[in-house]
Amino acid sequence: MREGSLEAPTRHPIAWQDPAFYDPTLIEKELERVFDICHTCRRCFSLCDSFPRLFDLVDSSPTQELDSVDRKDFKSVVDACTLCDMCFMTKCPYVPPHEFNLDFPHLMLRYRAMEAKQGKVAFADKQLAATDRNGKLAGLVAPVANWVTSRDNKTIGPIVRSAAGLHPDAELPKYSSQSLVNLSAETPVLNREAPAFGRKAVLYATCFDNYNSPDVGMDTRAVLARNGVETEVVYPRCCGMPLLEQGRIADVAHNAREVALVMKDWIAKGYDVIALVPSCALMLKFEWPLILPDDPDVAALSKATFDISEYVVDIARKEGLAPGLAPTPATMTVHMACHARAQNMGQKAAEMLRLVPEASVKVIERCSGHGGSWGFKKEYFDVAMKVGRPVARQAAQNGAGFVMSECPLAGVHIQQGLERLSGDQPKPTLVTHPIQILARAYQDGA
Repeated sequence: MREGSLEAPTRHPIAWQDPAFYDPTLIEKELERVFDICHTCRRCFSLCDSFPRLFDLVDSSPTQELDSVDRKDFKSVVDACTLCDMCFMTKCPYVPPHEFNLDFPHLMLRYRAMEAKQGKVAFADKQLAATDRNGKLAGLVAPVANWVTSRDNKTIGPIVRSAAGLHPDAELPKYSSQSLVNLSAETPVLNREAPAFGRKAVLYATCFDNYNSPDVGMDTRAVLARNGVETEVVYPRCCGMPLLEQGRIADVAHNAREVALVMKDWIAKGYDVIALVPSCALMLKFEWPLILPDDPDVAALSKATFDISEYVVDIARKEGLAPGLAPTPATMTVHMACHARAQNMGQKAAEMLRLVPEASVKVIERCSGHGGSWGFKKEYFDVAMKVGRPVARQAAQNGAGFVMSECPLAGVHIQQGLERLSGDQPKPTLVTHPIQILARAYQDGA
C-alpha cells in the first residue's frame, strides 16, 4: 500500500445514469466504508461541520466505533456537507489514485441524488434553486424584493423567511433592477495600444452577477477593455450549482448541455470563456465534464474556461497589463473562496491584486462557513457563523482597508462575522470581487 497525497488527486465520472448509483443499500455500504476511514484518520476535523458531526457520533456510540452508530444518523453528516471540495483537494490522503478511492464530497452528492430520486427535496428548497426564475421576477420589482428579504424587515420579512426556511439574521443577496446582460448592450471602447489587444472573451454572466451584482461584470468588462480584450456577455442559464447541492444531477446535465451548446459557436470563433463566480467556473471546468464525460461540447467548454482572476493574471504573465493602474496603498484582505481553491489554480485573486502598485495584500485560506444556500438556512446559519468566525477575526486583525472574496456570498458572510466581533477598531470595507479593485485603480489612474 502506498502513502496517500503523493500524486495529484483525480476524480471519476459521476455514474448518475446507472440505477445502482441510487441504490440505498449500496450507498449505505459505501458510507460505512468511507466514514470508517474518516473516523480512523480525522485529518479533516477542522474543515466543516460534517466531520465533527461524524466524529461525535462515533465517540458517543457504545463501542466508540462506527459499527455501533445508528445508520439513520448518517444523514446529519450528509446534510452538513457544503460540497466545498476542500477535504478532497487539500486534506484527504486517500483520494484517487490511492486504492482507498475516497471522494467524500461526491459520496455526499450521491446520497442527495438518492434523496432527490425519492422525492425528498423540500418544496421551499426547490424554489430557492430556481435562480433564473427568481432573478427575473425579483428584478422587475427589485426595490420591493430587497425590502421584503431584508433582515431589517420585521413585518412581512419573518413570514417570508420562515416559509422559505431561511434564518432571520442571514444577510440575503440583493437584486438589481437591471441585469448584466441588459447593461452590457453598449460595448466598451477597446484600448488598441494594450499589449493584450487581439484577445477575445465571452463573459459567462452567472445567475448571481446577472441578477444580483451586475457591477462586477461591468467592472470586468472595463478592465478587460483597458487591456485590449474584446468581450461579449452571454447568459443562457444557471450553471446548476444550486441544483447540484440538492442532488438534482439530471437537471444540472440539462443546463450543462444548453450552455455548452451556446458557447460552442463562441469558442469556434476564438473566444475564451470567463466565468465571473468561482463556483460557476468550477462547474464548467470540472463538475460538468464528470457529469457528461462523453459530451464534446462540454469538454471543449471546460478547456476554454477561465476564472476571471486567473484570466487577468494570464494576461499579465503572457502579454503584460496595460499601464495606468493608480497606486492603492490600502490594506487588502482577500479570502480565497473554497471553489476558487478547488480549481487548483493557485491564489490567483491575490496574484491579481498584487499587480496594483503599492498593494498590501493579505490572504485568508480558510472556509468562510457559508457554503451556498446552506449558510442561509435557519438550521445551519449559526453553525455557518461559527465556522466562519476565524476568518472574520483574521480580517479584523489585518486592519481597516478592504476585505473581499471571489465568492460573493462568502464576502457578505465575512462582513456579518465582522459585525459580530466586539471592539471599536475600524472595520474593513467590503468589496464584492477583487476585479473591482483593478477597475477603480484604472479609473483613478486615468
